[in-house]
This record gives sequence, C-alpha cells and structure tokens, in this order.
Amino acid sequence: MDTPDDYQPRLRWYNQLWRYVLALALGLLVWGPVMDAQVDENPLLFWADLVVGLLAFVLVWFRRRWPFTIAVVTILMAPISSLSAGPAALATVSLATRRRWWQVITVGALNVVFSLVYYAVQPSESVDPWWVNLSVTVAVVLAITAWGMYIGSRRELIWTLRQRAETAEAERDLRATQARSTERARIAREMHDVLAHRISQISMHAGALTYREDLSADEMRSSVAVIQAKAHEALTDLREVLGVLRDVDGAAATGPLTGPQPTYGDLEALVADARDAGAAIEYDDGLAGGEPLPDAVGRTVYRIVQEGITNAGKHAPAATLRISVSGSPADGVDVVLRNALGFGPTRTPGAGLGLVGLTERAELRGGTLTHRFEHAPGGTGAEVFVLHAWLPWAAEPGQGEDHP
Repeated sequence: MDTPDDYQPRLRWYNQLWRYVLALALGLLVWGPVMDAQVDENPLLFWADLVVGLLAFVLVWFRRRWPFTIAVVTILMAPISSLSAGPAALATVSLATRRRWWQVITVGALNVVFSLVYYAVQPSESVDPWWVNLSVTVAVVLAITAWGMYIGSRRELIWTLRQRAETAEAERDLRATQARSTERARIAREMHDVLAHRISQISMHAGALTYREDLSADEMRSSVAVIQAKAHEALTDLREVLGVLRDVDGAAATGPLTGPQPTYGDLEALVADARDAGAAIEYDDGLAGGEPLPDAVGRTVYRIVQEGITNAGKHAPAATLRISVSGSPADGVDVVLRNALGFGPTRTPGAGLGLVGLTERAELRGGTLTHRFEHAPGGTGAEVFVLHAWLPWAAEPGQGEDHP
C-alpha cells in the first residue's frame, strides 16, 4: 500500500514553533562567526543578511504547499544571508520526507554548490582550506537529507498502519452487518418453517367450521379442541425456536425453553399428524432400514417435507400429496413431493417465502431445490406441482452448519 505523494501529517502550532526555533538557532550558529566581520567590513551586507534571512523564515512557512520551489529559493539566498541557513535546512528536510529522488539529489547538489559560494562571498576572520569546507558541507547536507528521509519513512509507516486499522475496522463492521443479516434471515426462515405448518392446520380446521352448518355440539367441541391442540403445539414449537436462536454457539441448547429438534426420524409422525388433520398423503420412504441419515441432513429433509405439506394444504387441500424420500451415502438424498392443482377452495394466505427459505436451507446444506409444474400422466390435461430437493448425505466440506 503506497502513501499519497502529498501526504503530510497535520501540525499544530507548537509543532511549528519548535521547528522555527531550531531553524533560528541554526541560522544564528552560521551567522555568528561572520557577523562581526560583516559589521566592520560591509554593514550593507549585514542588513541584507538580516532582511533576506527574515524573508526566508516567511517563505519556509509555505514549504508544504511548494516543497521543491521553497527549498530551491531558500538555498539561493544562502550566499548573501547566513541567517537563511536555518530555513534552507528546514525546507530541505521537508522536501526529503517526500523521497522523490530527482528532487532530493537536485536540492542536495544546490546546497553543496551554494554553500561553497557562501564561503567565497561572506567575509570571515578565519580562512579554512576549500576541501575542509567542502567536506563539512557534504557531511551536513547528507545528515539533513538522511534525517528528512527517515521522517518520511516513519510517516509512511504510520500512514500504512492507520490505513490498515481503518480497513480492519471497516471489514469488522461489514462482517457484523452480514452476521446480523444472516441471523435475521435464519430467524425468519425458522419462524416460517415451524409456525406456518401449525398455523395452516389451525386455519384449515377453522375454515371447515365456517362451511359446515350441520355439525352437532359435540362435533363443534371436537373441532375446537383440535384447533386448541394445534395452537398449543404452535406455541411449543415457538418456544423451541426461540431457545435455539438464543443458542448463538450452535451447540445443543439445554435451557427450559428448548427441546430436541426434528430430524428424519420424525417424518413418520409428521405425516401421521397431517393425515389426522385430514390431508391425503402417500408416503414412500426409500431410506427405511438403510444406513441412518445424519441428523443435520435429516433436519433439512424434515423441513422440506413439512413445508411441502403446508403448501399442499394451502393451495390444493383436496389433492393427494405424494412424498418420496430416497438415496444413499454415495448418491445423496432425493426428496420429491407431488400434488395436483385446483383441488378444493382455500382461504389460507401465502407470502411466497416458504420456497425461498427452503432453497436457502438446501444451499446451506450443499444441495439444490427446484420446483416446477408438469402435466399429469394419462393425458387428462391436469397440472401437477413438483418440489424436488437433492442433498448430500453429509455437509460438503466448508459448508456452515445451518442451525435448525
């Protein structure tokens, strides 16, 4: 991850103050040895040194906006202003933090050249050999440039760490949002699968009471008792669902509101219960007597059959529902439900979300679910609704456990 070329941390006033104090101290350190000589030999040069140096301090304030230009201008002031040495050094450090090599090399060379010009222009009480001045100048320029590049590298590291932290926080928030969406979908799917079956049975029995006008008091009480029993079963199922949803770790819940979740072994009881409620069901269990089906897969099979029974009761209450479950550990599990259309009136509303939830369940288990309309055999022209699901015998590697 590369930092932007114009990246600079925001500096407060006290950060700027100590930089200016340091630049002033450096300028005075360079100006001190030649100050007396300027006053004695060329007073005009003394005042020019002071004015140009103060101008350099003003210009260096804009070093972040025009780093290369300010660095070059302050270096050009060096021959006539010892005081500008401080601002020139500050501008050079600021430029070096950006680590653009052609600019760093250009400014470094200008520093060396105009420092030698400075020694030739400014009066001095002591005259050192040129090679000594050159060596000192090169050493100072290298030290200033290296310090600026170190600061730039440190800023880049801090910027990179900040970007990584912000990215990690954004990813964390995204994962939390996705987890909430997944949990909402799971709650909605579980509520639908568990309660729709019971509520549809209650609606069917209650609807029968509105059509039957020849029932005796005992028959009325019997029908109401059935409705009451189904309502109690719906409440019990709701308690179990809420208990499972509270179990965020996915382990078997042991609280008082939870109970064992239905699996493949409960299909017989489900079919028998639907038959007792008046549904016409033909059930072909091709897995009976074979290798036991894993509970996780059996739970999905149970929910698919349960939703199929519910849909048949809603949309074709008088039609015969044919349920076929078959498969093997090598081939997976096939669940097929068929029922004719247009048999019997129904007032039970449907939201169309049941098949969506079943598709999600099958995909989470690593399988597929399809539904289609077919023509009934025999050339009668009747249509048949077919719900077909295929599931692997065990969850595919990497597939998450679909909580019941």
